[in-house]
Amino acid sequence: MKPVTGPLPEVDPPTFAAMTEAVDDEYKARATYSAVIARFGPVRPFVNIVEAEGRHAGALENLFERFGLERPADNWAGRVDAPESVSAACAAAIAGEVENAKMYERLLGQVSHPTVRAVLLRLQAASRDNHLPAFERCLQREAGPGARGGRRRGCGK
Repeated sequence: MKPVTGPLPEVDPPTFAAMTEAVDDEYKARATYSAVIARFGPVRPFVNIVEAEGRHAGALENLFERFGLERPADNWAGRVDAPESVSAACAAAIAGEVENAKMYERLLGQVSHPTVRAVLLRLQAASRDNHLPAFERCLQREAGPGARGGRRRGCGK
């Protein structure tokens, strides 16, 4: 993701609220996918997408920095439990990515600043166009022939 450059005008309260909600959601996703990895090992697509969630949080953190605002703390690490199986984790991730895309749609309705909108649009597209299909493939593979008790490794290959 390209870093934001140049001076940014002061943000209005709806934009600040949108940035805060978005970064918290990215922190939660990162913690959730980290919990899956901690429980089941480096399963795909979690191992790839957890890194993407970190980049997404970083893009939002960059906005806070550019605006001279204190960014919210990441309070999600260690607070999220992994589902009982990789299959259940994939299903939960699908629901989470759908909700994430909807959240961005709602937040975009309250933000007019073009730089912030551009970041939110990129994050929404990544969730909808990259993460969601990867988790859908993961669930299909976990449920398909050769699935081994919900602990199959290499999901999303």
